[in-house]
Amino acid sequence: MDSLFKNTVNLRRKRSNVDLWRTNSLINLSRLSGGSDSSIFESGSDTSSKLKKSNRRWNTIVTIVLVEAKSLPVVANDGASHNIYCKFRLGSETFKSKSVPTSQNPEWRERFQLHLYEDYVLSICLQDKGKMKNSMGSCILDLSSYEKERTHEIWKKLDDGYGVIHISVTMCAIRDSEISTNAVDTRDCNEKHGVCNLSCDWNIVGMLHVNVIGAKGFTSRPNAYCTLEIDNERVETHRVGASAEPRWNKCYVFKVYDVTSTLDLKVYDSSLANALLNDSIGKVSIPLLRITNDVTRWYALKDRNKRSNAKGNCPRILLKMHMVWNPIKATVRLFQSKEVKYIKKPAKFDLFLIYSNMKFVSDLLNLAADINEYYKRLFEWEDEKFSFCVLFVWLTFCFYIRLWIVPLLLLFPFLSYWIFKRRDNTKTQDDGYDDVLESVYIKEDKTFTGKLQDLQKMTLTITNGIEFIVSHIERLYNLVTFKVPFLSYVTMILLLIASAVIYVIPFNYLLMGLGIYKFTRKYLNPDRIPNNDLLDFLSRIPDNEMLKDWKELGVPEPKQDLQIQSPNIIRSISTSI
Repeated sequence: MDSLFKNTVNLRRKRSNVDLWRTNSLINLSRLSGGSDSSIFESGSDTSSKLKKSNRRWNTIVTIVLVEAKSLPVVANDGASHNIYCKFRLGSETFKSKSVPTSQNPEWRERFQLHLYEDYVLSICLQDKGKMKNSMGSCILDLSSYEKERTHEIWKKLDDGYGVIHISVTMCAIRDSEISTNAVDTRDCNEKHGVCNLSCDWNIVGMLHVNVIGAKGFTSRPNAYCTLEIDNERVETHRVGASAEPRWNKCYVFKVYDVTSTLDLKVYDSSLANALLNDSIGKVSIPLLRITNDVTRWYALKDRNKRSNAKGNCPRILLKMHMVWNPIKATVRLFQSKEVKYIKKPAKFDLFLIYSNMKFVSDLLNLAADINEYYKRLFEWEDEKFSFCVLFVWLTFCFYIRLWIVPLLLLFPFLSYWIFKRRDNTKTQDDGYDDVLESVYIKEDKTFTGKLQDLQKMTLTITNGIEFIVSHIERLYNLVTFKVPFLSYVTMILLLIASAVIYVIPFNYLLMGLGIYKFTRKYLNPDRIPNNDLLDFLSRIPDNEMLKDWKELGVPEPKQDLQIQSPNIIRSISTSI
């Protein structure tokens, strides 16, 4: 009887464990995709008490981005394939990264989300996966020493001098009990990042304070939360229980490494169904240089493609922002390598992009042919008076031209636009090419599957090359037309300085100095990243696609919405810099 009773008890325990595992597995899946933060238990008499106990156990999500490791020990060559992976342990939770080929400098670029319980100790372990599992180093990180609601870039040394590991850690509270306005005094920031203060870290050019107040206009009553991201800094708000007009009233602080970056804000629904899809219900991209300090305003949320409004009654989000930055540091940062995001979406084969780029190249070639024909007629003296005038101007220009005049000639488009176009005090509207091909139909022959795959790769390579050329042409045009006034003003100032330098210093000495600078950079700074200063500067200028992403949609805000917040609330209008 005792053995029968024990078997019955064990069977019941196994069944209950299976039931709990099934429901909790769905919840864990939703948490991994940014889903619900509540636990689900089997129905029973003590369900509510278990739920309350579970909710008290953790209230913070720890987001870890595993970037890379450096200076790891060399693996013995035993003839077997070796892969390395990283294992994280926080409290009772354990996560394992993907396996990558073993090297001294492996890269993962993978994101994990763990729950912070009473234990603040994060254990990190690197394992070599070959014939035998060998430890490649480990370390322990005390999370209690790091501030919440901030992203921390951490280079942690591994035990026994095995190397270092690079991770990004962010701790965000997701419980209502943790809500606070987190008001920040901006006076210290204004002094720290003032124009005259150049003694601080030159990698940090400023600080951004974002107050996420609330949102409205959703079709349903989502369990909404927001994610805010600037380059590799990413935080998220707490979950607001089923509400058509969620209120967060949360303030976040970001370090600004590049003033040309954008604040990417996305609103998610933490319900189980939406968490599995991992798709946002609205998003908006806000360039940092377009932020108006201490103004509370509505921003229209866009759909997945950032071209039209998201679903709902003009869904929008209410923000108040304040950014302080040092223009001298920001200018120096423009000519350094742009920060690369740790986690990026893979490139996709886009037929519409191919068609639009090919059409642009075709139009450009046709324009070049027309100009060529025009010059042919000009040189043939078909219009004698006009040809004589052009010849006289050209000879005069070549006779009086000096090298210091060249930057002034490059400055001429800026001045002409600034004088004639800015007199009306009208803001520039985003220029862009109209969408040209709504659908492209291609018939595929099944017998040529392999050839089509090769063609796709070659076409993608050609498309990337064309996209590079098209993008930089658009960036130059947007630079001259003051799409980003700060960059245009910086260019104008640099052209004036270049003109003065060329006027004072003979051109041959400048060329010699430029050659010495180019050939000695490797010895002056051995750890520098090889780059092109001009291309790095052009990468900060938005092209037409980026301007379309930044274009603000109109918010038909009724008058009663102005009574919710301070009188500083203004209507979101579609403008550009």
